[in-house]
Amino acid sequence: MRAGDKAAVSALRATLAALDNAEAVPVDEAGLRGVALEHAPVGVGATEVARREVSERGVEDIVRAEAAERLEVAARLTAPAHAGRAARLRAEAAVLLRFLDGPGTE
Repeated sequence: MRAGDKAAVSALRATLAALDNAEAVPVDEAGLRGVALEHAPVGVGATEVARREVSERGVEDIVRAEAAERLEVAARLTAPAHAGRAARLRAEAAVLLRFLDGPGTE
């Protein structure tokens, strides 16, 4: 990937964030209510929880969803004033789909 490829950088940053969110541990709001400060866990690692593991298929699904979202938004941008934005979204989707197609397809 070229250093100046803004579409690729933008698409990859957003997709990495989506993958990071998928691995996040859900916060149990019921467990957070009514806990007095003196009963809060204390010490190094006392509140650490292992992140969720996303399967390879899950990663593919997330990347496909990110690409599909970009293509859907690009299709809705029909006004001539939005042509540049639509083209950039299509380029970002193409970058993501290229990663799913496997090696040697670039």
